[in-house]
Amino acid sequence: MDYRNKTRVTEFILLGFQNEKEVEILLFSAFLPMYMTSLIGNTMIILLVCGDYRLHSPMYFFVANLSFLEVAITSTVVPKMLANTFSHTKAISFVGCLTQSIFYFLLGSTEFFILAVMSFDRYVAICNPLRYAIIMNRQTCIMLLLGSYLGASLLMLAPSILTAPLIFCGPNKSIISSVTEPPCYSWPVLILLWLSWLTLSPLLCCSWAPLLLTGVSYTYIVITILGMPSVQGRQKAFSTCFSHITVVTLYYGSSIFLYVHPKKGCAASINRFATVLNTFVTPMLNPFIYSLRNEKVKEFLRGASRKYIGMLINLRPQK
Repeated sequence: MDYRNKTRVTEFILLGFQNEKEVEILLFSAFLPMYMTSLIGNTMIILLVCGDYRLHSPMYFFVANLSFLEVAITSTVVPKMLANTFSHTKAISFVGCLTQSIFYFLLGSTEFFILAVMSFDRYVAICNPLRYAIIMNRQTCIMLLLGSYLGASLLMLAPSILTAPLIFCGPNKSIISSVTEPPCYSWPVLILLWLSWLTLSPLLCCSWAPLLLTGVSYTYIVITILGMPSVQGRQKAFSTCFSHITVVTLYYGSSIFLYVHPKKGCAASINRFATVLNTFVTPMLNPFIYSLRNEKVKEFLRGASRKYIGMLINLRPQK
């Protein structure tokens, strides 16, 4: 294709929700507290896991890393989304768009690998409880974590290299207000890039590996739980998986909802709703899911609250 007679696109317009200014301010007032709740909640999970020796277990090691990824992902796209509320141009440069897209999909892919590793952790804990401490030792956990980052990086490397030098000359407007769905590139171009790489790449299986590992792990977990003789044992085993199952459902559900939608009709509205679900709601609920249903976390929070309240009382000047 000859690009010489066409204007090269150097920025993209993120149209967002395209509402009246009053409505945009109302949305900003809703999105900002959700973003801050996500940041504070996930940061608290990280601090709790690092600060309490009772939470120094493989499961909470991965929970803390999942919270770190949530903070990183939301901070990659949400500030620009919020800034566009008060911007007249609502523009993002090509370099900024590409950088944002790469980091978003890299961190998002890492999350799916981490969720798969967490499902394997639950599998070992329930199906091989006597060997859990031996299998899920510190070295294994670190290797699984590094493997998650490496797998996601390899999956994103080739598409990023193929996309970066392309010249874009078509419409530069996107109906969404962030790059959680790539606004920078037309879908035919992206599909051709991905297919040309995935068809030849030996890493094809890696793109499905997290979902496959999660499915296989929970298949064995369900079989093991159903085979337990006591109802109390089944309930206890299921309760250890409930938080992770909920998070997996939220992640995969919101992602499928975002990328699998009708091509016509209400697709734009579905995109906007799914973007909010994927970018704000899921990261915000993550710390609540892992804290409200966990007695260790609630006990630590109560102990920390009593400790700091006591410190504040002791700091009061004596009469």
